[in-house]
Amino acid sequence: MNRQVLFICLHVLHSVVGQISYTIPEEMTKGSLVGNIAQDLGLEIKRLISGKAKIYTRNTDEYIELNRERGVLLVKERIDREALCTETTLCALHFQILLENPMEFYSVTVQITDVNDNAPTFEQREITFKISESAISGAKFLLERAVDLDVGINGVHKYEIKPTDNFALKVHNNADGNKNVEMVLQKPLDREEEEQISLVLTAVDGGEPQMSGTMLIVITVLDINDNAPVFTQSTYKATVTENSPKGTVVATVTATDADQGSNAKITYSIANRLENIRKMFEVNQENGEIILIANIDFEKSRNFEINVLATDHGGLTETCKLIVDVQDVNDNKPEINIMSKSNVISEDAKVNTVVTMINIEDRDSGENGKVQCFIDENVPFILQTSTNNFYSLVTDSELDRERASEYNITVTCSDEGVPSLSSSVTLTLQISDVNDNAPVFERSLYEAYIVENNTPGLSIFTVKARDPDWNQNARVSYILEDSSVNGVPVSSYVSVSADSGVIHAVRSFDYEQIKDFHFLVKAQDGGSPPLSSNVTVKVLIQDQNDNPPQVLYPVQTGGSVVGEMVPRSADVGYLVSKVVAVDVDSGQNAWLSYKLQKATDRALFEVGLQNGEIRTIRQVTDKDPVNQKLTVIVEDNGQPSRSATVIVNVAVADSFSEVMSEFTDFKQDKEYNDNLTFYLVLALAVVSFLFITCLVVIISVKIYRWRQSRVLYHSNLPVIPYYPPRYSDTLGGTGTLQHVYNYEVCRTTDSRKSDCKFGRAGSQNVLIMDPSSTATMQRMQSEKNILDEPDSPLEVRPFTIQTL
Repeated sequence: MNRQVLFICLHVLHSVVGQISYTIPEEMTKGSLVGNIAQDLGLEIKRLISGKAKIYTRNTDEYIELNRERGVLLVKERIDREALCTETTLCALHFQILLENPMEFYSVTVQITDVNDNAPTFEQREITFKISESAISGAKFLLERAVDLDVGINGVHKYEIKPTDNFALKVHNNADGNKNVEMVLQKPLDREEEEQISLVLTAVDGGEPQMSGTMLIVITVLDINDNAPVFTQSTYKATVTENSPKGTVVATVTATDADQGSNAKITYSIANRLENIRKMFEVNQENGEIILIANIDFEKSRNFEINVLATDHGGLTETCKLIVDVQDVNDNKPEINIMSKSNVISEDAKVNTVVTMINIEDRDSGENGKVQCFIDENVPFILQTSTNNFYSLVTDSELDRERASEYNITVTCSDEGVPSLSSSVTLTLQISDVNDNAPVFERSLYEAYIVENNTPGLSIFTVKARDPDWNQNARVSYILEDSSVNGVPVSSYVSVSADSGVIHAVRSFDYEQIKDFHFLVKAQDGGSPPLSSNVTVKVLIQDQNDNPPQVLYPVQTGGSVVGEMVPRSADVGYLVSKVVAVDVDSGQNAWLSYKLQKATDRALFEVGLQNGEIRTIRQVTDKDPVNQKLTVIVEDNGQPSRSATVIVNVAVADSFSEVMSEFTDFKQDKEYNDNLTFYLVLALAVVSFLFITCLVVIISVKIYRWRQSRVLYHSNLPVIPYYPPRYSDTLGGTGTLQHVYNYEVCRTTDSRKSDCKFGRAGSQNVLIMDPSSTATMQRMQSEKNILDEPDSPLEVRPFTIQTL
């Protein structure tokens, strides 16, 4: 163990930043210390652990392992230098230490030194020589070299031959470090004295302890053949291109023999004893052609040294050396090795973030082994080279998952050979989402329509927003923003479904109360923190024909009947009166038409379909009754149509006295009816319970009418004022009628602010068809009180028109 420690050289080579080298002997036991990598690299143990430090090597066999907890390199498997490095003197293991978060790597070289664990060996245990007795002193005989798998001082150090009576050894050191061993004849042989000679050749290495190997040499002394073959050159050189076909003649060696006859016939053979030479080349025994018999690969062997032996029939030999250089061709594609990579990267990753680390190797040499790598264009990534044959794929610009959620990046590497060879690998990289986009509505403003008197809970409209993010970041929820409509929270008008964006009506709408309103809907995604946007939704209430026309003139009261007086001299087209009505609905629902439903004499009057004017359609005669009762129906244009009815009493007379005498009988009938009503009331007093019930019903109806009047008053529809025209008798030939008429004019509450002024007559003659004058005065007083109230919804003020 102490001897092994002496071989360990733990000095660190800091020739290049990020590189470190160790030297250890072969045959170290498993678990032996190679070096303290953490200390030598200046790294902390916790960095090795957090960075998931590991060894990356292209070799399939791993002889070194990393202990993260101790920060040291240990021997993982027994290392046999001779098995690991067959043909090279220098033997080393190359690998990289990789760390993540952030990615780092360090190159490590472990030199393997030799120990003397192999003895020199000869390929043959025995060789035979046939030497003529005429061989002169100094004749040389090439012997087989011993092979020692060890290198350096542990290799073959010297040769010894015994006995040394006739032969001595001569060792030549070649430029390549090998030795040529020759057996030199010291004194001539005498076949008659000794026909066969046995010698022992011993090869000794220089290790501690020394090891040796032997070979038996058997020499048969032949009869005289005093000329050995001679090569034209001692060293031949040739070049062969790798991948040359079998049977290619590499070179031709030539030797001559001064003897004659059979002694001058030369046979060529390869003297190398190594299997790689014999398997790769053969020689034509007759002409000395060196022929290629196997595939030759520059990446395995770049040159060969062939020893060619020329032997004549007398047994004399001569050798020459053939050096064959292998010429490289570009027959290897670049190899792309992924050292470490990330499959997913966030779209908010910073520029120059390392995604993948790549190692490139091309086994060719020269220009054929120079490699350039590149990636596809139009991707936000670039390749950066850190050291020779190492590349890093890094981000070159900001990423956006909404534009591209995945990248297939093809890395292509090409060498500079002719023709150029290339290889490629495709890296798939997923872009993970970040909540960087707010929901966007399909429109900047929504308008929804709903018909009034809808059912609460009815779906009005659907708003839709889209979020280009993904998964939870793209999940949109809809929220009704707090606001108010006419002082009432908007949530009492509408609601919105959080998932679907469907807007529902919370209440039933009335067009006469509210025609439109707007509110804000917020779309919020499910990211953290969430992003949102707002949109305005305007709801328009559509009118429905749910209100009947209301008659403004003539005013219908329960206690009296207002009438119009037509002179008997009235001609055709005489304007009797005008029915004025309004409808609080809108559009065609408020288009009114007037029709005469009933009349005492339908042949006398007609009603204008559009304006409601009552006119005579024939000449008034003395036979026409004084009392004319007209029933006018007012209809709107809605579907279905709604209507209202008004009764207009017309007196056909030339003076008030004629009218009063006509209605005397009506007064008596009235008194009779009052007595009958008295008795009926007495009868109803018996069933008081029914009376109270009726009273409650009456009160309810009154309240309902009062509310209806308030609705009309507070509605936004204007009340159309009606001003009766100035009547003139233009159809008759007798001129105008001199009469004074009183008319009731309906105006809105704001009409008093206008520029129209009406004179109030001191004494007014109003045609009141009432049985008692007391009732007439009471009605006039009540009308006066109503007109004097400032908050009265309608002002009915009488004025006098003098007909000239």
